[in-house]
Amino acid sequence: MSDDTRDTAAVDVGAVDSSVVAASDIEVDHAQLNESIARFAGPSGDYYAAAFRRIHNARRGLPNTFNLFAALLGPLWAASRAVWGMFWGFLLLEMIAWVQIGRGWWGNPGASFFERADKQRERAGNFLERAESARAAGDDPARFEKLAENLTNAADKNHVQGLAANAEAFEILLFGLLMLLAFKLMQGFYANIAYENQYSRWRIDPVRVESGRKTRNIALGAALVLMIAPLTIYDFTVASPLAALEIFPEKEVSALFVAGPNETLFSVIAGWLEARIDVAAVAGAGAFDGITAGVRSILRAISLALIDTPWPVVMAVIFVTAWRAAGPRVAIFTAASLVYIALLGYWEIAMETVALVGAAVAICVTAGIPLGIWFGKSKRAYHAAEPILDLMQTLPAFVYLIPIIAFFGTGNPPGILATIIFGMPPVIRLTALGIRGVPNDIKEAAVAFGASRYQLLRDVEVPLALPSIMTGVNQTILMCLSMVVIISLIGGGGLGKVILEALQYAAKGPGLLGGFAILFCAMVIDRIVQGAFRRDDQK
Repeated sequence: MSDDTRDTAAVDVGAVDSSVVAASDIEVDHAQLNESIARFAGPSGDYYAAAFRRIHNARRGLPNTFNLFAALLGPLWAASRAVWGMFWGFLLLEMIAWVQIGRGWWGNPGASFFERADKQRERAGNFLERAESARAAGDDPARFEKLAENLTNAADKNHVQGLAANAEAFEILLFGLLMLLAFKLMQGFYANIAYENQYSRWRIDPVRVESGRKTRNIALGAALVLMIAPLTIYDFTVASPLAALEIFPEKEVSALFVAGPNETLFSVIAGWLEARIDVAAVAGAGAFDGITAGVRSILRAISLALIDTPWPVVMAVIFVTAWRAAGPRVAIFTAASLVYIALLGYWEIAMETVALVGAAVAICVTAGIPLGIWFGKSKRAYHAAEPILDLMQTLPAFVYLIPIIAFFGTGNPPGILATIIFGMPPVIRLTALGIRGVPNDIKEAAVAFGASRYQLLRDVEVPLALPSIMTGVNQTILMCLSMVVIISLIGGGGLGKVILEALQYAAKGPGLLGGFAILFCAMVIDRIVQGAFRRDDQK
């Protein structure tokens, strides 16, 4: 390195050092900062300004700040300052400490042992009575006497354990007091840190982040503490708490709404729902039969291609499709999976499974992609449909079967309809996501070059959203396959019926073999679809 280069480097380093020093020597307008903290904190603004300054100046360890009111009032202080995370956390911790205090002070730690001992002595007495009856009848009473002796010994052991537990009551009380003291100190040291973090968020967003000390928050915090803490502590420290706290008083609550002597709120609502479903099923029988006939026609067409066609032809077509769509590796895996399915005798029911899934996926994709495009372009339509999509995805799959059976009966077509409800949301959501993700500048450029709305959708939006759309299709296929076993509960066929029979008879071997067949069907379809998309993307 030459001398000039060294000099230049020295000048650059000096410039960097001077900038660092300048950054560290930036003066803060403490008056303005104190005014800002006072506006945020409200009462005791000067105290919090000094506390926040100590927190900022502390470089290692805990800041030298302790909030006495937070330590004494605990969760009530956090509620008054709207630090709700601290409120819930320390309310739980303090209740744990108070439970230990209650167990050691007024509780009875050995009550469960004494109760168990009393029950065992009562049963021992019953066995002794049976022994006397056997002796009077001329039978051997030894068996009953032995049982009574064993129960008496167990009762004595439980009584000793109960005495030992009661002897530890003072230790439990002392442990609870130490826990409470530790939690109070933690709140005192942590309160100002938590409040300073809330102040930082308030400076960024003063509208959403609460500030000051509000009477409303104090009342809400006190109400929550009085509602949660006493009942919880009472339930955990009293040997025999009120039955109303253990079991919800269903009959008493039902009596407020139902006048019948033998009726409950549950029976009335369930009967009303059942009657309405029966009326709807009768009124819409024609429409439901039409939907079932349409689904059955699609299923019959796919079954004709997969089941009635000679198996060598079907196998050859699937193998060639896998080769052309995803390459030789996927084709070899597909051939091995088909051989496994055929050799174990699953060919026909596996093709029935593929037909069921194919019919469901065809309907899901045909209806889901247009709906996804519509929702991607219209926020109002998407917001209106979002609760329905959430219901379709979050409702347990078994619940779908109840209205499906009521309206459409049992068999393969109703199973396909249940699968459609379960499998359609992914393709709709991911299509809408892909359409919304198309950059606006690209769409504006296409419109500037004279593209119509249809051309913009066909040539710009759909191609750019294709990765997301294909991901939705893939997820729909896999979710439809996951319903194969469930639809067998309402008379559906295919490999799901094999799994259901294996579960009924605890047949481990047939169940595992059928499960592997479903796995291979899912993997083959997934690999072909993914491979086809990747090849098109690479081109």
